[in-house]
Amino acid sequence: MLLARRHLWSEGRRATEEELLLCHAPEHVNRVRATEDPTWLDYDTICTESSFEAASLAAGTAIEAALRGGFALVRPPGHHALPDRAMGFCLFNNVAVAARAAQRELGLERVAIVDFDVHHGNGTQAIFWDDDSVLFCSLHQWPFYPGSGGPAEQRETTVNVPMSAGSGDEEYVHAFEHTVEPAVARFEPELVLVSAGFDAHVDDPLADMRVSEDGFRELASRCAGMAPRVAAVLEGGYELDTLPGLVDAALDGFTHPGPG
Repeated sequence: MLLARRHLWSEGRRATEEELLLCHAPEHVNRVRATEDPTWLDYDTICTESSFEAASLAAGTAIEAALRGGFALVRPPGHHALPDRAMGFCLFNNVAVAARAAQRELGLERVAIVDFDVHHGNGTQAIFWDDDSVLFCSLHQWPFYPGSGGPAEQRETTVNVPMSAGSGDEEYVHAFEHTVEPAVARFEPELVLVSAGFDAHVDDPLADMRVSEDGFRELASRCAGMAPRVAAVLEGGYELDTLPGLVDAALDGFTHPGPG
């Protein structure tokens, strides 16, 4: 697990049980920790004897990214994980745990989460649906897995931006300019956390979007201009030949804030 900045990196750390319980039910944390034999927690999320260690490292590294202004390069991802169960490759909700920990450790009143993974961050939305101290904005292919995040699924601090299959750089930048950036500006967050998924890339095998390397650089740059503190957590991205270049492009964007 790596905590990265442009040209700098350090190893991450495990989340404590207290930190995991900021977002998750004790029964869920205990179930992941107690698993010994390979067990399917849902139809595409497996848990083994080493999963608690990996997921705790992912969540703890996300916390350090939030506190230090880095990019948590972690797996498993997190934004589908619900308070009481795993889902969609995700065991613990890394970005949500990081948001809660940052509020507690840094004394922040308002945190915004911007999620540009190609799948809707249903777990993050569920955790913060009734919490007006956290703004959640998600851009995602729709209709698509997990089926949530449609155009009617909105509230003052939940902004869903359903994107049609085939959307690319132009459509994503337009959505940022006309919906995401105004919503974040109105909220005036002290910290922006980015659920940085790269599965909207044109070559990714799990979706149908057409975002380019330059597109992810632009999205990261725009996120970096949204608040005095910005950090990111890796979510999806399943084409291993292109993922390193996409992460590098995003790191470049995060270090060059643009309009936001």
